[in-house]
Amino acid sequence: MSYQAIIITIGDELLIGQTIDTNSAWIAQELNKTGINVKRRIVVADKKADIAEALDASLPHADILFLTGGLGPTADDITKPMLCEYFGGNMVVNETVLAHVKQLFAKRNRPFLERNLKQAEVPDNCTVLFNRMGTAPGMWFEKDERIIISLPGVPFEMQTIVSEEAMPRIRERFKGNAIVHKTLMAIGVGESFIAEQIEDIETALPPHIHLAYLPTPGFVKLRLSSEGSDKEQLQREVDIHADLIRQRLGNVIAATEDIPLEEIVARALQLHRMSLGLAESCTGGYVANRITNVAGSSAFFKGSVVSYANEVKTNVLGVKKETLETVGAVSEATVIQMAENARSILKADITLSISGILGPGGGTAEKPVGLVWMAIAGPNKTISKSFHFFYDRPRNKEMAANAALNMIRLFLEDL
Repeated sequence: MSYQAIIITIGDELLIGQTIDTNSAWIAQELNKTGINVKRRIVVADKKADIAEALDASLPHADILFLTGGLGPTADDITKPMLCEYFGGNMVVNETVLAHVKQLFAKRNRPFLERNLKQAEVPDNCTVLFNRMGTAPGMWFEKDERIIISLPGVPFEMQTIVSEEAMPRIRERFKGNAIVHKTLMAIGVGESFIAEQIEDIETALPPHIHLAYLPTPGFVKLRLSSEGSDKEQLQREVDIHADLIRQRLGNVIAATEDIPLEEIVARALQLHRMSLGLAESCTGGYVANRITNVAGSSAFFKGSVVSYANEVKTNVLGVKKETLETVGAVSEATVIQMAENARSILKADITLSISGILGPGGGTAEKPVGLVWMAIAGPNKTISKSFHFFYDRPRNKEMAANAALNMIRLFLEDL
């Protein structure tokens, strides 16, 4: 049996674009893992009438309804009293929540104010979902065999309540069809190229297996999905078709799971027992930032020289002045010297260098905006490559970082 969910996010800041709604995306992913389909995602203002209207419109079409936001102690946090009224309850102080809230304030050396008492008030017709990360508890209501779950809008608090309190109850109550996914990470090519290469494989997919193309800057996620009663059989079938795609596309496929590119590079470095160094110019340390986002990166990452100015290229990295004067900072000769000298300075097994013109200004006819040169110096060889990106400055930086990480990946694969 297939179950349906609707997610309602509450907040004026979401409607005006001041805050991006990441909560509903995260909840949808968690529900999908459990075999529950998200039918609709709705954003409403901090107004009782709007929340009630969304509830009225959604309840007939969902087995589970999630609401996030509006559970704080200030005047604009109206979700809790609104739900109490909507479901015909009375507000009462929950002593367990009150003790927890007081403990949190004492732990943080902050005074407990009278308005904070509101955090311990909940409708008497709900089940309280404990929030160990904050002061606003979640609430579980039931009406006409449907479940309504209200959660705080703070993402890490919401995620903790869903993981520890809501999902165990949901898994126990709703045992629906299994939904399986397999994601392939294709890097360095566009979705049109991929579609052409695997057209026959895609055409031959059975009706219950669906392929989605999910393009992002620098790579394309290929997601195979299937739904049915036998999870193990579905997974076997999806894996078979994913393997056909992987074999067809070769080293374009960087991973067979949905993980960040820097994690892929980290695994490859650890597999080869090699250390990495960086010499960055136009990306300003962004590649290093991506690498150090990986837990345990100190085991393989030596460091980065951010040589944004030409003086740093010469004084720190030892790039020859005549090279900069004759061919410029954005050139093959410069990035080769940057990589080879940084490898010696950082005592790394391999070092990547990068220098480019990200825009919006600075380009010429010979070196247009978007031109980026990269080099990798390794134990036995140095390679270099130029790229050209055609977007605005932030996206060009993102594309350049992805290209750099992928260049490291491919270099390691060739060892």
